[in-house]
Amino acid sequence: FQGGDTCEYLLSSGRFLGEKVWQPHSCMMHKYKNSEAKNCLIDKHIVFIGDSRIRQLFYSFIKLINPQVKEEGNKHGNIPFEDKSASIKVDFLWYPEVNGSMRQRIKSWTEGSVAKPHIIVVGAATWSIKIHNGSNEALAQYKINITSIAPLLEKLAKSSDVYWVLQDPVYEDMLSESRKMITNEKIDAYNEAAVRILNSSSRNSKAKVKVFSVSKLIAQETIMKSADGLHLPESSRDTNAMILMNVYCNKIMKPIDGSCCQPQPPLTLIQKIAFCFFTLSIIGYLIISLIHRNNYRKNKSCTDLESGEEKKPAISTPNVSTLEMLLHSFCKLGLIMTYFYLCDRANLFMKENKFYTHSSFFIPIVYILVLGVFYTENTKETKVLNREQTDEWKGWMQLVILIYHISGASTFLPVYMHIRVLVAAYLFQTGYGHFSYFWIKGDFGVYRVCQVLFRLNFLVVVLCIVMDRPYQFYYFVPLVTVWFMIIYATLAIWPQIVQKKANGNCLWHFGLLLKLICLLTCIYFLSYSQGTFEKIFSFWPLSKCFELNGNVYEWWFRWKLDRYVVFYGMLFAFIYLALQKRQMISEGKGDPLFSNRVSNVLLFISIVSFLTYSIWASSCKNKTECNELHPSVSVVQILAFILIRNIPGYVRSVYSSFFAWFGKISLELFICQYHIWLAADTKGILVLIPGYPMFNVLVSTFIFVCVAHEISQITNDLAQIVVPKDNSTLLKRLLCIAGFFSGLHLFSAVQDQSRH
Repeated sequence: FQGGDTCEYLLSSGRFLGEKVWQPHSCMMHKYKNSEAKNCLIDKHIVFIGDSRIRQLFYSFIKLINPQVKEEGNKHGNIPFEDKSASIKVDFLWYPEVNGSMRQRIKSWTEGSVAKPHIIVVGAATWSIKIHNGSNEALAQYKINITSIAPLLEKLAKSSDVYWVLQDPVYEDMLSESRKMITNEKIDAYNEAAVRILNSSSRNSKAKVKVFSVSKLIAQETIMKSADGLHLPESSRDTNAMILMNVYCNKIMKPIDGSCCQPQPPLTLIQKIAFCFFTLSIIGYLIISLIHRNNYRKNKSCTDLESGEEKKPAISTPNVSTLEMLLHSFCKLGLIMTYFYLCDRANLFMKENKFYTHSSFFIPIVYILVLGVFYTENTKETKVLNREQTDEWKGWMQLVILIYHISGASTFLPVYMHIRVLVAAYLFQTGYGHFSYFWIKGDFGVYRVCQVLFRLNFLVVVLCIVMDRPYQFYYFVPLVTVWFMIIYATLAIWPQIVQKKANGNCLWHFGLLLKLICLLTCIYFLSYSQGTFEKIFSFWPLSKCFELNGNVYEWWFRWKLDRYVVFYGMLFAFIYLALQKRQMISEGKGDPLFSNRVSNVLLFISIVSFLTYSIWASSCKNKTECNELHPSVSVVQILAFILIRNIPGYVRSVYSSFFAWFGKISLELFICQYHIWLAADTKGILVLIPGYPMFNVLVSTFIFVCVAHEISQITNDLAQIVVPKDNSTLLKRLLCIAGFFSGLHLFSAVQDQSRH
C-alpha cells in the first residue's frame, strides 16, 4: 500500500491493453463524453503553453468538448477556443522555447488581480535543441530558464492546476534532416533537468507542479506510427488528453468507472451506524463465547487421581443459544462486509479497466466446461428439471456470466445476446419453480412468502447499507422479487386453483389458463405503456426501492427486457405437470421422455432451434433492435435446451456436481461479484496482486467464492431465526422488520438532507 493518491500513478505510469487502450497503474480511467466534459469544465479557463507538440494536445483536448473542431489556423501562433454554451475558454499560446517571453507571460498571471487560468499545461524543449543544434550551452540555458520559471509555476499551483509536460521520445530514423539533432539522448537530458528543478523546491511540497510524464510511456509504444518521427499519432495524443481530463474532472464528476484521482468517499450516517452494529455484534459474540468456554472447562471430564477413572461432566457440550447463533452470524457478516468496503470503497486495493479479447472469454469457458464434465454423477431422481439438474443449470450459467463480466465481453454483441438468454433462463426457472411449488403444495401462507423474500433480499439490503448503493443498483434481485410476488398474487387471489382441486374437476384447468391469460395481458399492456409503468413504481415507498439516479427508467428497461419469460416458465410448468399427472411422459431411469419416434423428432427440432437462435444472435448488428426481439424469442433457446437436456434418458439421469455446487450459491455469486471480484461497481477489475494478472484472478476468485459460500450459510442460518414457523412469533418479527425499515428510511432522509 503506497497511499491513496492515484493521481501520481495516472500521471506517471501505465501500460497498453491491446493497441489503443491505456491502463494506468492501479486505477481506472473514465472515457469522458462531450456532455460530461462540458459539465466538468463549465465556466473554466484552460491554457496550453508550448510548442507544436503541446498544440497537438490542445486540439485533442478541445475535441473532447467539441468533436467538430478542425485543426486550422496559424501553426506558429496563438489559437483561441471558446464554447459559449458552457462558458469554457481554452487557449493555446505559442511559446516554443522556455525563455524570458514564456516567463513574462506566466508572471503576468501571478501579479495583481489578473484572472488566473484554472488549468495550465506547459511544455517545451525540442525547439531549443533544434535551434541551437543540440549544444550543451542551450541545455545549460534551459536549466537557468526553468529555474526562474519554477517559483512562478509553484505560486500559480496554489490556486490552479499546473502541469509540466515532459518531452516525448522521437523516432530518429524518420526525422527530417533539419531535425536530426533532436535525439532521444538530448530529450532525456532536458527532461531530467526539468524534473530535478521542478521537484527540488521546498515550496513545491504544498503547491505542487504536477509532472505529466505518462506521455513519454505512451510515445515509446506508438512513436513508430508517427508521420514525421516527432509528433505523436492521433490516438496517442487523444489518450494524453483523456488522461488530463481524468486528472482534473474525476474529483468533480466522480464517475463510477473513473477511480483515478477520486478521493475516498466519506462514511455516511447509515454506514457509521452499521459499523457500530457489527462491532457490537463481534464484541457480544466474543463475550458469550468466552462465558460458554469457561463453563465448558469447569464441567469437562477430568481424571480421578485415586481410581484413575474418568468422570463424566454434567454438561458434555455447550448448547448453542439463538442469541449466540445470531451474534455469530452477524460477527462473520461484519468481517465479510469490512472486506467488501475495503475492496470497493476504500482506496486500499487497486482497480483496473476491463479489456475484452476473444481468448479471455472463450478459453475459461472451455476450461470450466471440461471441469464440469469431469464431475459427472448420477441424479437421485430422473424427473424433468429435477433439483440436481436445476442447480447444475444455475451453476454453469452463473460461471459463464461471471467470465462474461470479468472479461468485458459485453462489447462483443453475439456474446451479449447469448448472455441475455442466460439471464432470461434464470427468470424462466423463477416462473417454473415457484409455480410448481404453489400448484403442487397449495401453500400460500405468510411463512413461505417471508422465507423466499428474506433469502432473496437479505444480502442486497445489507450491501445497500454498507456500500451506500440503492436497492435497484442490484437489479436482478428486485427483478426476481417482483416476479415472485406477481406469481404469488396470480395464484393466491380468488379463486385459488391448485393441483388437488383441479384433479377433481378439469374445468379448473381452464380457470387457471384464464388467470395466466390475464397475467399475459397485463404484462403486454405495461410493456407498451411506459408512462403507466413509471407511475406505478414512482409512488412512495416503491420509488425508494426502484429509483436509480432519480428515476425508474433503468427499472423499466430491466423489466421490459425479459418481460415474457417468467410467464413462459409458469406455462411450461403447468403443461409439464399436467402431462406428468396423465402419465403421458416417461421419466424412468434411462428411458426417453417420449416414444422413440416422438423423442427423435423433438430432439432434432430442438437442436435446429437452438442453433438457429445462436446463428441469429451471432448475426446481430444493432443491440437496440436485438433487445426489442429478445423478450419474444429468447424462450426458443431455453425450451430447446430443456428438451435436449431431458429427452434422452441417460442425459436426464446424470448431472455435474461441480456446476450444481456453484448453482446452490448462484445468487450470492451474482451479487458478491459487484464489489469483491470486479471493482468500481462492476465497471472494473479488483487487483489484489498487481503485476500478475493470472495469479491475481486466481487469488481474488478463491476469496470471492469462499465469501459467497459463507454468506449463503449465514443467510440460511438467519432465515431460521428471523422467519420462524410460528405465526404469532412471525408477526412480531415482521413488526420489528417494519420498524427497522422505517428507521432506515428516517436515517436515509437525514442523510440526503445533510448531503444537499
